Amino acid sequence: MRLHSTRTPDDRKSFRQAMVANLAPDGGLYAPELPRFHDWDALLALPWPDLAVELVQRLIGDEFEAHALQAAVREAFSFPVPLRSIEADRWCLELHAGPTLAFKDFGARLLARLLRLHDGDGAVRTILTATSGDTGAAVAQAFWRVPGMRAVVLYPAGRVSSQQERQFATLGGNVQALAVAGSFDDCQALVKACFADPDLSRRHCLTSANSINIARILAQLCYYPLAVAQLRQQGELRAPLICVPSGNFGNLCAALYAQALGLPLAGLAAACNANTTVPEYLDGQPYRPRPSIATLSNAMDVGAPSNWERIDHLLGGQAGAQAALRWGWVSDAETRAEILRLYRLGHLVDPHAAVASAVLGRVQRPGEVGVFLATAHPAKFPEELEALTGMKLALPPELAQLADRPLLSQPLAMSVAALRAVLDGGPAICH
Repeated sequence: MRLHSTRTPDDRKSFRQAMVANLAPDGGLYAPELPRFHDWDALLALPWPDLAVELVQRLIGDEFEAHALQAAVREAFSFPVPLRSIEADRWCLELHAGPTLAFKDFGARLLARLLRLHDGDGAVRTILTATSGDTGAAVAQAFWRVPGMRAVVLYPAGRVSSQQERQFATLGGNVQALAVAGSFDDCQALVKACFADPDLSRRHCLTSANSINIARILAQLCYYPLAVAQLRQQGELRAPLICVPSGNFGNLCAALYAQALGLPLAGLAAACNANTTVPEYLDGQPYRPRPSIATLSNAMDVGAPSNWERIDHLLGGQAGAQAALRWGWVSDAETRAEILRLYRLGHLVDPHAAVASAVLGRVQRPGEVGVFLATAHPAKFPEELEALTGMKLALPPELAQLADRPLLSQPLAMSVAALRAVLDGGPAICH
């Protein structure tokens, strides 16, 4: 796989180079130059995770030893990805069966294994990431106690759920959790500023685990073919419309790359909450990033989504995006109403899935089959869901074991200098 900067097409890199470089020198993101596969019927007949192994090998296989790469993919994707029927012509792809109960496990687990293959033994690397909820948990778990790795997680204080916070702020050891007095966008800006500092990046071998890292996008690309494959196993041969809950837009970007590879889809829809930067742009307004708004679907609270640059680059700007996508956004009140509607149908979903389900209901056309993504386990949002439904949620073991652990996070000022001091205070010497 060859990649180039979204801002400088002549700046071309291999997958491995892009994975560790994070941002291009011009500040752009690395975007892949994708082939088009013509044997999707055969690919979609493969079982999971054989399907993921075949996709990853075709895209980057010549950059790693074959058996090691196969093992890395199988280990990363060692959990099920069920497709559940919700109502007539409506399905839900559940992406939360991994160890931290969120779709971010796909990207974090594959990234951790690919970095070990890339670095070999003896290297020391700092993984620097911003989180609006689930990314921090997945990254912390994927890199916790991994030799040669340090994970530093920035999160907006008071703006993630208590369960999400416990998943990354109670581990300690080589995982540092930093509570920033600001929004996710503020956390993301601090991270990008560190990657823009070549001396700091080199000194600590900084690598991002946010979806600015192309390895995250590659991992997420794999489960869109799985949705189509499972529909076919159920006898549903129509190409689906897939509705993606969208915040930083890495998940939708991965879906668009899968479609570019030739995956048969009826379309893709972007589902947002009250952070409407992208829906307004798709409605024809100027692209106007702004501070994020806190909502019930907190992992999507992003006012300046990084991956929109990749999507705009792929689709050729506003007109191309309008032609390629469907879109919509819902308020917290509408999100709660959709949670209740689905609950009365016998399906409990998290707020992010409810946003996607509600938007799918608006943009799905007669005769189409629709799929929406459930990106996090409902038990990660017990207070809101219990208040809405009146039921008591049983905590899965992955969350129950964290209940009595103390929070180990430390406050961080909204300052690059403060973050640099934390990084320089840790054992991050690049070999």
